Parts: sequence; C-alpha cells; structure tokens
Amino acid sequence: MDRLVKQLSTGYHPIIFEPRTGTYKEVKERLLETGFVFFKFLDTIGETELGLNVDPALTNIGDAEILDGIGTLCVVGTCELNFHKVKCIADVNLQTRHGMACLELL
Repeated sequence: MDRLVKQLSTGYHPIIFEPRTGTYKEVKERLLETGFVFFKFLDTIGETELGLNVDPALTNIGDAEILDGIGTLCVVGTCELNFHKVKCIADVNLQTRHGMACLELL
C-alpha cells in the first residue's frame, strides 16, 4: 500500500474543509448541488488536498445552517488517492472549516 494512503487511513487527521471556497453560499452549492468538495489534510508533507465525490446517503448535515456557517457536518465521500480508491469520513466545524478526517481503503 502507498505510504500516504497508509498514513491517512490510520486514525483521524486535521483538515480544512473547502479551502478554495470563499462564501458559505458556495460551500452549500458544492456540498448539496454539485456533490463535489475539497479537503486539505494538514499533517502530511506539503499538505494533501483531495477532491471528494460526496455520498449524500452517508453525509449528515444535521442541524447545521450552512449559509450562516453554524454547526457541524459529517461529510462522507470517495476519491482516488495514488491509484487507491478510498472513502473519506470527515467531521467539520462550519464556522472554522476545520475538522478531523480519516480514509478507508475501498
């Protein structure tokens, strides 16, 4: 298994959710309409940014008010990292856009 995939699939790691997006309106559009979001893992060499295809059945918005940047989200999605298909599970604080995430090898 690839070193990076192994590292990120062991435990939870600090992330930034949607580092490319400026407004909460854009965050809502990406999360709920396009179904594609970005995460940046902060504890890898050079940081690692992944684009995820959001799984709406597993993603939990709960009581979050996305347009106001209030609440927490559990975002689940899939992508390919270094030729390995993975699922990312992330808990995100909307106000700070920081959170914790882990990968699962599929």
